[in-house]
Amino acid sequence: MDTSVTRRELMDRAARGGIAAVGAGTLISALGSGSSTALASTISTVAPRRGGILRVGLTGGSSSDTVDPNKMTTNPDFGRVAALYDGMVWGGANGQPYLRVAEEMSPLTKDASKWAIRLRKGVRFHDGREATANDLIYSIRRCLTPTPGVTASVLSGIRLADLRKLDNYTVEVPFDRPYTTFLLALDSTSNIYLVPENFDPTHPVGSGPFMFESFTPGQQSVFARWDEYWDQPFPYVDKLVMVDFSDQTSQVNALLSGQVDCVNQLSADVVTAVTSGGKKVEISPGGGYNPFTMRVDQAPFTDARVRLAFQLMVDRPKMLDIVFGGHGVLGNDIFGIWDPEYDHALPQRVQDIEQAKHLLKAAGQEHLTIELVTSDIASGVPEMAQVFAQEAALAGVKVNLRQITPTAFFGPNYLKWTFAQDFWYYGPYLSQVPLSSILGAPYNETHFDNPRFNTLFAQANATTNAATQTEIVHEMQTIQYNDGGFIIPFFVPVIDGYSPRVQGMVSSKTGSSFNMWSFQQLWLTA
Repeated sequence: MDTSVTRRELMDRAARGGIAAVGAGTLISALGSGSSTALASTISTVAPRRGGILRVGLTGGSSSDTVDPNKMTTNPDFGRVAALYDGMVWGGANGQPYLRVAEEMSPLTKDASKWAIRLRKGVRFHDGREATANDLIYSIRRCLTPTPGVTASVLSGIRLADLRKLDNYTVEVPFDRPYTTFLLALDSTSNIYLVPENFDPTHPVGSGPFMFESFTPGQQSVFARWDEYWDQPFPYVDKLVMVDFSDQTSQVNALLSGQVDCVNQLSADVVTAVTSGGKKVEISPGGGYNPFTMRVDQAPFTDARVRLAFQLMVDRPKMLDIVFGGHGVLGNDIFGIWDPEYDHALPQRVQDIEQAKHLLKAAGQEHLTIELVTSDIASGVPEMAQVFAQEAALAGVKVNLRQITPTAFFGPNYLKWTFAQDFWYYGPYLSQVPLSSILGAPYNETHFDNPRFNTLFAQANATTNAATQTEIVHEMQTIQYNDGGFIIPFFVPVIDGYSPRVQGMVSSKTGSSFNMWSFQQLWLTA
């Protein structure tokens, strides 16, 4: 059963006005619902086995790690949150969103300025209480108050005072503007995660497949199976243990020695070591990316000619080959590669050292020296920095690499670096714009703020015509292509290593490990 939601289907339903009238107890026309059971039905032909402890080795953690679903930053944060909580929407292995703990999501008005979200019945929190519309209202409010979380960006314009309970499971969500892309904007990064009223992040209770046992930031997390999880028969393992590692070498050694059962975000140069050691690898096409980030509001990147010069320094196929053995998809400095609205007609950037030199000279930046801040925050990030420094030298630019710990990278100076890197999971284009590319976005590393782009974004959210929206998105992407501060050389493959005992691994376009952190789908042989 294909439960994913396409943009055209969403537009068609919005154009028809959702439901003409809604009263208490009225059922909402579903956009498509289903569980991860359906999405995982082809993972294995062998009957899964219950029991055992799944030990996962992750990199990118720090002392600022969290189990608060509104405050995720580091790589392991996303894994913990996916284990403890349920989002309204989730990313499927095909790169398309599907409804998860929300049974239905529909626009209630023709312009999609008002939505309804209906929870599944029988969803129970880890304290045994059934989740209701009151909890959903609390969860939405918590995204914005008292301290706005990551999801605040995609809830911009929500009329909090007018949130309304339609029945025991259904909530009316009103906005002060048309919002046809509301469902698509909710992903693993900027989701509405379901938590109970009066949620306490120091003693976290969610409705996810695993229950909280213990958590030491930057070191280890221990979660136990939630036997009453709504999406049966998941999860399979009795306990999930996440162990943080500071680097890939220690991570791989832990896998080979049997200290952990699976590891994530490997680079291509360790695949042979993993397989020759009797372990397996799953190489997914990904869709996530590790961008170089140029702050457009700080010299020398205030000059678009300098930004273009840096984009032209990169030999993208060569960098992809060196860092990931050729696995992955070439990038063109625009995100959202699997989105049907991704503009493949934009000319593919190729290395052009002479043009880069010409642009730098015209900008008065010949023989430029600049610091590039890098960290082992995701697979291949430091290696990409090293390759970039070598290629920049060909254009007369000296790049001084400053490699710091993930703790320092995500510390007080995060988002303040003039020239740095970061990592992103895959998301549809319009879902990532409010996170990265408009003023006030929580992860606007480049400090991009283009008035025309902002206007177009508002128009894209207002239209109910799929063809019109595609035209708008293509213009937005052209603006970013010509004026943005991202260098996206390629979309990163996801390489996970695991013991032959681990079953249920699946190739995924989500850009994150373990098919968007779907630990509930993994099981262990005897």
